[in-house]
Amino acid sequence: MFFSTKDTGPVADAVKRHWVDTKLPAALRPYARLARWERPIGWWLLLWPCWWSAALAAIAAGNSFPNIWHLFLFFAGAVAMRGAGCTYNDIVDVNIDAQVERTRSRPIPAGQVSRTQAKVFLVVQALIGLLVLLQFNTFSIVLGIVSLVPVAIYPFMKRITNWPQMFLGFAFSWGAFMGWAAEFGSLSLAPVLLYIGGICWTIGYDTIYAHQDKEDDALVGVKSTARLFGTRTKPALMALYGLATLFFASAAVLADAGPAAFAGILAGVVHLGWQIVVLDIDDGDQCLKLFRSNGTYGWILFAGFVADALIGAGL
Repeated sequence: MFFSTKDTGPVADAVKRHWVDTKLPAALRPYARLARWERPIGWWLLLWPCWWSAALAAIAAGNSFPNIWHLFLFFAGAVAMRGAGCTYNDIVDVNIDAQVERTRSRPIPAGQVSRTQAKVFLVVQALIGLLVLLQFNTFSIVLGIVSLVPVAIYPFMKRITNWPQMFLGFAFSWGAFMGWAAEFGSLSLAPVLLYIGGICWTIGYDTIYAHQDKEDDALVGVKSTARLFGTRTKPALMALYGLATLFFASAAVLADAGPAAFAGILAGVVHLGWQIVVLDIDDGDQCLKLFRSNGTYGWILFAGFVADALIGAGL
């Protein structure tokens, strides 16, 4: 049966005493853990490029605020597709996860969910994502379907390249296209630059995240930018976050943004700089904390873009 699972306790790196473990029925908990519902930072990181793009599109269109309906759809889609992506990743990586201390208690390697059950759950989440996507214009629908290509290849990249974080960026930054396309039914250079900036940002924050696993990754042969950069991580982050800022600012210029947008970008630079200054690559708990702080960075940029749209519309 689909819900024939055994709940052997929370995942080692999951949020402790979360509602997933305290409120959900035991049979549902392994599926919630597969989708990482107890770790909302994942869907926020997937969502931010969508919302940034929608806000820049509002500025370019002379609107006072991003389309509320679009923002809601992007949120629902991000939750569904992030869950689907995590489930897919766990299916592909079950043998690797079983060898890594932080991940061996995940639902599939721990025996809480079978691969077949996980595949069914993956399809259910993907269908919810498709239902959300069908609410947009035709151009956005096609664009959203194309996004499945980087999503599909990402889990395999850690086996063949030192830059799997770049491929995560290809997938997680796709929303930079979607917000603009939902508003205009086409693309221009502004969302393309936003997308490239998002890739640089993603490589940066996921490098910090990957430092949690670098010892185990070395033992099982998993590649990452954390292992590649090593003690040069801070200079690498300076370059990556600097490029992200440059591309975000360029996208804002092309969207005809005003001072508030650039004030938000500048405030974001302060936040990213703080991450680099305090980072200790050998402190796994701190790496996770700094990784999660990128949710705050997303709010900073979004607030600047929204404020600029409001000011630009004379409100």
